[in-house]
Amino acid sequence: MKKNLVVFENAFIEINETKTLENLSFEILEDDFIYLIGKTGSGKSSILRSIYSDMSLKSGNCTVLDYNLVNIQRKKIPLLRRKIGMIFQDFKLLPDRSVAKNLEFVLRATDWNDKKLIEERVHEVLDKVGMKDCLDRMPYQLSGGEQQRIAIARALLNKPKLILADEPTGNLDPQTSTEIMNLLNEIHMEGSAIFMATHDYNTIDRFPKKTFRIENNRLFQLKSKSII
Repeated sequence: MKKNLVVFENAFIEINETKTLENLSFEILEDDFIYLIGKTGSGKSSILRSIYSDMSLKSGNCTVLDYNLVNIQRKKIPLLRRKIGMIFQDFKLLPDRSVAKNLEFVLRATDWNDKKLIEERVHEVLDKVGMKDCLDRMPYQLSGGEQQRIAIARALLNKPKLILADEPTGNLDPQTSTEIMNLLNEIHMEGSAIFMATHDYNTIDRFPKKTFRIENNRLFQLKSKSII
């Protein structure tokens, strides 16, 4: 039986004083790759942020990797986030340190202490994303696609069951977007569920998957291939 990694039932998210998302009900299974679409400002990023407990949920049944997000203790949030890989549109690499040091920083922040194991894991994830020759390069020396590959490597460090991707192809050209999607598909086939917010409909056409849409402050699963 497939395991639920994320379950939202009648969840309520207050984005700001004038905007809310209401009655959010959806689930993410361990073998899912799901797109989340909607207009700019519709709340896509807010849903992702709520999943990794960076935005509080006001009500509902909301569990992520067996954590109840409505009453999660603050001290448990870092434990939850260690089980989730995050990929951002703007990469969020630390600009003042090398690729290797970026990845080492994350491992040490998540209680990796053995220098040899850290080095081995850094090499493993960089090899996985095709960037093993970029250990000592600085982020500014990399193209956008290369930086996104490093960001994906960072998301893989702790072998997450769930990866949240917020517009991962939004700043990339079509060819690079295709390369990144092929990489994400490969990662998904190896056992990570992926929940990807996007407005890149060309990518959705080329890589069709289950799709959720935010419209009028509600979330719907699309039943047809049409996303327009």
